[in-house]
Amino acid sequence: MDANLTLTTAAGEVPLSFSDVGTGPAVLLLHGGAGPASVAGFADLLAERSGVRVIAPTHPGFGDTPRPDALADVAGLAELYAALLDALDLADVTVIGNSLGGWIASELALRRSPRVGRIALVDAVGLAVPRHPVADFFALSPAEIAAHSYFDPSVAVIPDPATLPPAAQRIALGNRDALAVYGGTMTDPGLGGRLGRIDVPALVVWGAADRIADPDYGRAYAAAIPGAQFALLERSGHVPQLETPDALYDALAAFVGAGARV
Repeated sequence: MDANLTLTTAAGEVPLSFSDVGTGPAVLLLHGGAGPASVAGFADLLAERSGVRVIAPTHPGFGDTPRPDALADVAGLAELYAALLDALDLADVTVIGNSLGGWIASELALRRSPRVGRIALVDAVGLAVPRHPVADFFALSPAEIAAHSYFDPSVAVIPDPATLPPAAQRIALGNRDALAVYGGTMTDPGLGGRLGRIDVPALVVWGAADRIADPDYGRAYAAAIPGAQFALLERSGHVPQLETPDALYDALAAFVGAGARV
């Protein structure tokens, strides 16, 4: 089902839309720059196969939703989702984030909310890694985004916003604008020095063909988080929940199941 809440944060009163599917232990599933539709199918798959409740919010500004001007960075989104977990009175939550969503998940863990039980970062951005920069997404054409994001770019569906009907164009351009506001260059130079303070179990999952942020970038992410595991997905790129959802599920299943057994 779809739901809406208004949450109070340092950015003021923030309206938030989210999907809520399944029953059981809670999973918070955070999308990246590809928008909420990029995780919708995986939310259903995860709920059905793992017997969990999957809550997948739309970051304000994405999907033609409102974004308060004061909500303008990843830290603000992490605060928003900490408030969401409080409002829903959830415990031992598994937080899974792709790309920008992975960055948000790491910041949420750094807030040390007692409601977060573990985090899984799927081709996350946010970290500054020498000699392994995050690709300049905003300089790429739709075809180049597909080539950077997929093992097999022929399966990608990344339309040129200029070719879309007005309503779809508004959403696509709004998503792009929101990504630019929250992510900027997609790196926070101070993040690496703080990741060592994460004190919940962490799993870092990476597509071997990711050219937005390459696998060595992913290995650096895992190395910066105490005790983090690293899993590489062959024949997959930056958005494995779209390209290889079964392989991503297999990589996450035991980790998500750790929460289900509590």
